[in-house]
Amino acid sequence: MRNSTLLLSVFSVILLSCQPDDPAQTIVDKAIDYHGGAAYDKVNLEFDFRDKHYIVQKNGGDFRYERIQMDSTGAEIRDILTNAEAYRTINGQKVSVPDTTMDKYKYSVNSVAYFLLLPAPLRDAAVQKEYIGEVTIKGKAYDKIKVFFTQEGGGKDHDDVFVYYFDKEDGSMDFVSYLYHVNETGMRFREAYNPQRVGGILVQDYINFAPTDSTLAVTDENLLSLDSLYQSGKLTEFSRIENKNFKVR
Repeated sequence: MRNSTLLLSVFSVILLSCQPDDPAQTIVDKAIDYHGGAAYDKVNLEFDFRDKHYIVQKNGGDFRYERIQMDSTGAEIRDILTNAEAYRTINGQKVSVPDTTMDKYKYSVNSVAYFLLLPAPLRDAAVQKEYIGEVTIKGKAYDKIKVFFTQEGGGKDHDDVFVYYFDKEDGSMDFVSYLYHVNETGMRFREAYNPQRVGGILVQDYINFAPTDSTLAVTDENLLSLDSLYQSGKLTEFSRIENKNFKVR
Protein backbone atom coordinates (compact mmCIF):
# COMPACT_ATOMS: atom_id res chain seq x y z
CA MET A 1 0.00 0.00 0.00
CA ARG A 2 2.79 2.40 0.92
CA ASN A 3 4.58 1.53 -2.36
CA SER A 4 1.37 2.23 -4.33
CA THR A 5 0.98 5.57 -2.58
CA LEU A 6 4.60 6.42 -3.31
CA LEU A 7 4.21 5.52 -7.00
CA LEU A 8 1.06 7.65 -7.20
CA SER A 9 2.86 10.60 -5.62
CA VAL A 10 5.78 10.30 -8.04
CA PHE A 11 3.37 10.07 -10.99
CA SER A 12 1.54 13.19 -9.77
CA VAL A 13 4.80 15.14 -9.53
CA ILE A 14 5.72 14.10 -13.09
CA LEU A 15 2.31 15.19 -14.37
CA LEU A 16 2.57 18.57 -12.64
CA SER A 17 6.07 19.13 -13.98
CA CYS A 18 4.79 18.49 -17.51
CA GLN A 19 1.95 20.99 -17.25
CA PRO A 20 2.46 24.06 -19.47
CA ASP A 21 3.19 27.43 -17.88
CA ASP A 22 0.32 29.83 -17.32
CA PRO A 23 -0.30 31.02 -20.91
CA ALA A 24 -1.28 34.54 -19.85
CA GLN A 25 1.93 35.00 -17.83
CA THR A 26 4.07 33.53 -20.62
CA ILE A 27 2.56 35.95 -23.15
CA VAL A 28 3.03 38.94 -20.83
CA ASP A 29 6.65 37.97 -20.11
CA LYS A 30 7.34 37.81 -23.86
CA ALA A 31 5.77 41.25 -24.32
CA ILE A 32 7.81 42.79 -21.52
CA ASP A 33 10.99 41.39 -23.07
CA TYR A 34 10.04 42.86 -26.45
CA HIS A 35 9.17 46.28 -25.07
CA GLY A 36 12.26 46.71 -22.91
CA GLY A 37 13.06 43.77 -20.66
CA ALA A 38 15.81 44.61 -18.21
CA ALA A 39 15.71 48.28 -19.27
CA TYR A 40 12.55 48.66 -17.16
CA ASP A 41 14.58 48.01 -14.02
CA LYS A 42 16.21 51.42 -14.31
CA VAL A 43 14.26 54.16 -16.08
CA ASN A 44 15.02 57.88 -16.04
CA LEU A 45 12.99 59.74 -18.65
CA GLU A 46 11.39 63.13 -19.10
CA PHE A 47 8.79 64.14 -21.67
CA ASP A 48 5.83 66.40 -22.37
CA PHE A 49 2.22 65.28 -22.30
CA ARG A 50 -0.34 67.86 -23.34
CA ASP A 51 0.58 71.06 -21.49
CA LYS A 52 2.63 69.47 -18.70
CA HIS A 53 6.15 68.10 -18.26
CA TYR A 54 6.77 64.70 -16.68
CA ILE A 55 9.70 62.91 -15.12
CA VAL A 56 9.48 59.13 -14.68
CA GLN A 57 12.21 57.44 -12.64
CA LYS A 58 12.45 53.81 -11.58
CA ASN A 59 15.30 51.99 -9.90
CA GLY A 60 14.40 48.41 -9.10
CA GLY A 61 11.30 48.61 -6.92
CA ASP A 62 11.71 52.32 -6.16
CA PHE A 63 9.99 54.95 -8.24
CA ARG A 64 9.55 58.71 -8.43
CA TYR A 65 7.07 60.35 -10.79
CA GLU A 66 6.80 64.12 -11.22
CA ARG A 67 4.36 66.34 -13.07
CA ILE A 68 5.53 69.90 -13.65
CA GLN A 69 3.43 72.86 -14.77
CA MET A 70 3.30 76.63 -14.47
CA ASP A 71 0.31 78.47 -13.07
CA SER A 72 -1.07 81.78 -14.34
CA THR A 73 1.38 83.76 -12.18
CA GLY A 74 4.43 81.89 -13.50
CA ALA A 75 4.90 79.80 -10.35
CA GLU A 76 6.25 76.28 -10.87
CA ILE A 77 3.96 73.54 -9.54
CA ARG A 78 5.26 70.00 -9.05
CA ASP A 79 3.14 67.02 -8.10
CA ILE A 80 5.45 64.27 -6.85
CA LEU A 81 4.62 60.62 -6.27
CA THR A 82 7.05 58.09 -4.75
CA ASN A 83 6.88 54.72 -3.00
CA ALA A 84 6.65 56.54 0.32
CA GLU A 85 4.59 59.69 -0.24
CA ALA A 86 2.75 62.06 -2.54
CA TYR A 87 2.95 65.83 -2.24
CA ARG A 88 2.85 69.13 -4.13
CA THR A 89 5.43 71.89 -4.22
CA ILE A 90 5.10 75.47 -5.46
CA ASN A 91 8.39 77.09 -6.39
CA GLY A 92 10.20 74.34 -4.48
CA GLN A 93 8.23 74.68 -1.24
CA LYS A 94 5.90 71.95 0.00
CA VAL A 95 2.30 73.08 0.29
CA SER A 96 -0.66 71.58 2.12
CA VAL A 97 -3.23 69.94 -0.15
CA PRO A 98 -6.51 68.30 1.00
CA ASP A 99 -6.33 64.51 0.83
CA THR A 100 -9.18 64.22 -1.67
CA THR A 101 -7.47 66.68 -4.01
CA MET A 102 -4.08 65.01 -3.61
CA ASP A 103 -5.68 61.66 -4.45
CA LYS A 104 -6.78 63.12 -7.80
CA TYR A 105 -3.26 64.39 -8.48
CA LYS A 106 -1.79 61.00 -7.56
CA TYR A 107 -4.21 59.15 -9.83
CA SER A 108 -3.50 61.48 -12.75
CA VAL A 109 0.30 61.32 -12.43
CA ASN A 110 0.35 57.56 -11.88
CA SER A 111 -1.95 56.99 -14.87
CA VAL A 112 0.44 58.77 -17.26
CA ALA A 113 3.42 56.79 -15.93
CA TYR A 114 1.46 53.53 -15.98
CA PHE A 115 0.54 53.74 -19.66
CA LEU A 116 4.04 54.93 -20.58
CA LEU A 117 5.65 51.90 -18.92
CA LEU A 118 3.24 49.26 -20.20
CA PRO A 119 3.47 46.30 -20.35
CA ALA A 120 6.02 46.23 -17.48
CA PRO A 121 3.41 47.04 -14.76
CA LEU A 122 1.65 43.78 -15.63
CA ARG A 123 4.19 41.90 -13.52
CA ASP A 124 3.05 43.69 -10.33
CA ALA A 125 1.85 41.40 -7.53
CA ALA A 126 -1.71 42.80 -7.54
CA VAL A 127 -2.22 41.97 -11.23
CA GLN A 128 -4.48 39.03 -12.06
CA LYS A 129 -4.36 37.70 -15.65
CA GLU A 130 -6.75 35.58 -17.69
CA TYR A 131 -6.07 34.26 -21.18
CA ILE A 132 -9.16 34.95 -23.31
CA GLY A 133 -7.99 33.48 -26.60
CA GLU A 134 -6.71 34.42 -30.04
CA VAL A 135 -8.29 37.17 -32.13
CA THR A 136 -7.49 38.69 -35.51
CA ILE A 137 -7.31 42.48 -35.87
CA LYS A 138 -6.44 44.11 -39.18
CA GLY A 139 -5.34 40.73 -40.50
CA LYS A 140 -2.88 40.02 -37.66
CA ALA A 141 -3.21 37.39 -34.94
CA TYR A 142 -3.21 38.58 -31.33
CA ASP A 143 -3.31 36.92 -27.93
CA LYS A 144 -6.07 38.51 -25.86
CA ILE A 145 -5.41 38.85 -22.12
CA LYS A 146 -7.86 40.16 -19.52
CA VAL A 147 -6.26 41.90 -16.51
CA PHE A 148 -7.88 42.82 -13.22
CA PHE A 149 -6.52 43.60 -9.77
CA THR A 150 -6.69 42.44 -6.18
CA GLN A 151 -8.03 45.03 -3.75
CA GLU A 152 -4.89 44.75 -1.62
CA GLY A 153 -2.11 46.47 -3.52
CA GLY A 154 -4.39 47.33 -6.45
CA GLY A 155 -4.72 50.98 -5.53
CA LYS A 156 -7.76 53.24 -5.60
CA ASP A 157 -8.55 52.07 -9.13
CA HIS A 158 -8.41 48.33 -8.34
CA ASP A 159 -11.90 47.91 -9.87
CA ASP A 160 -10.59 48.88 -13.33
CA VAL A 161 -10.38 46.07 -15.87
CA PHE A 162 -8.03 45.96 -18.87
CA VAL A 163 -7.80 43.83 -21.99
CA TYR A 164 -4.44 43.65 -23.78
CA TYR A 165 -3.75 42.46 -27.32
CA PHE A 166 -0.26 41.09 -27.93
CA ASP A 167 1.08 40.28 -31.40
CA LYS A 168 1.53 36.51 -31.53
CA GLU A 169 4.77 36.82 -33.48
CA ASP A 170 6.85 39.44 -31.67
CA GLY A 171 4.80 40.13 -28.52
CA SER A 172 4.19 43.82 -29.22
CA MET A 173 1.27 45.40 -27.36
CA ASP A 174 -0.63 47.00 -30.25
CA PHE A 175 -4.07 47.46 -28.68
CA VAL A 176 -5.49 47.85 -25.20
CA SER A 177 -9.02 48.40 -23.91
CA TYR A 178 -10.10 49.25 -20.41
CA LEU A 179 -13.06 49.84 -18.15
CA TYR A 180 -12.71 52.48 -15.44
CA HIS A 181 -14.68 53.63 -12.41
CA VAL A 182 -12.52 56.37 -10.81
CA ASN A 183 -14.04 59.89 -11.06
CA GLU A 184 -16.43 58.65 -13.78
CA THR A 185 -17.31 55.39 -15.50
CA GLY A 186 -16.62 54.40 -19.09
CA MET A 187 -14.80 52.19 -21.58
CA ARG A 188 -12.02 52.98 -24.03
CA PHE A 189 -10.16 51.14 -26.77
CA ARG A 190 -6.63 52.28 -27.66
CA GLU A 191 -4.63 51.65 -30.81
CA ALA A 192 -0.87 52.11 -30.48
CA TYR A 193 1.12 54.05 -33.08
CA ASN A 194 4.42 55.90 -33.42
CA PRO A 195 6.54 53.34 -31.51
CA GLN A 196 10.04 54.52 -30.61
CA ARG A 197 12.87 53.26 -28.42
CA VAL A 198 13.88 55.67 -25.66
CA GLY A 199 16.39 54.65 -23.02
CA GLY A 200 16.00 51.02 -24.06
CA ILE A 201 12.21 50.85 -23.69
CA LEU A 202 9.54 51.03 -26.37
CA VAL A 203 7.22 54.01 -25.90
CA GLN A 204 4.08 54.46 -27.98
CA ASP A 205 1.35 56.99 -28.67
CA TYR A 206 -2.30 55.93 -28.76
CA ILE A 207 -5.51 56.76 -30.54
CA ASN A 208 -8.21 56.62 -27.89
CA PHE A 209 -11.58 55.32 -29.10
CA ALA A 210 -14.99 55.31 -27.40
CA PRO A 211 -18.18 53.45 -28.36
CA THR A 212 -20.46 55.38 -30.71
CA ASP A 213 -23.40 53.98 -28.74
CA SER A 214 -23.38 56.12 -25.60
CA THR A 215 -25.95 53.82 -24.00
CA LEU A 216 -23.68 50.76 -24.17
CA ALA A 217 -23.50 49.35 -20.65
CA VAL A 218 -20.11 49.47 -18.94
CA THR A 219 -19.61 45.76 -18.27
CA ASP A 220 -16.82 43.20 -18.54
CA GLU A 221 -18.74 41.48 -21.34
CA ASN A 222 -18.97 44.67 -23.41
CA LEU A 223 -15.35 45.49 -22.68
CA LEU A 224 -14.33 42.17 -24.21
CA SER A 225 -16.32 43.04 -27.34
CA LEU A 226 -14.62 46.39 -28.04
CA ASP A 227 -12.18 44.86 -30.53
CA SER A 228 -15.16 43.62 -32.57
CA LEU A 229 -16.80 47.05 -32.39
CA TYR A 230 -13.50 48.62 -33.47
CA GLN A 231 -13.32 46.42 -36.56
CA SER A 232 -16.96 47.03 -37.46
CA GLY A 233 -16.54 50.81 -37.28
CA LYS A 234 -18.64 51.23 -34.14
CA LEU A 235 -15.99 53.13 -32.19
CA THR A 236 -15.19 56.79 -32.69
CA GLU A 237 -11.93 58.64 -31.99
CA PHE A 238 -12.20 60.31 -28.59
CA SER A 239 -8.67 61.69 -28.11
CA ARG A 240 -4.99 61.08 -28.76
CA ILE A 241 -2.38 60.19 -26.19
CA GLU A 242 0.85 61.75 -27.47
CA ASN A 243 4.01 62.00 -25.40
CA LYS A 244 6.58 64.35 -26.92
CA ASN A 245 10.12 65.65 -26.50
CA PHE A 246 11.55 62.57 -24.81
CA LYS A 247 14.91 62.87 -23.11
CA VAL A 248 16.97 60.31 -21.23
CA ARG A 249 18.10 61.99 -18.00
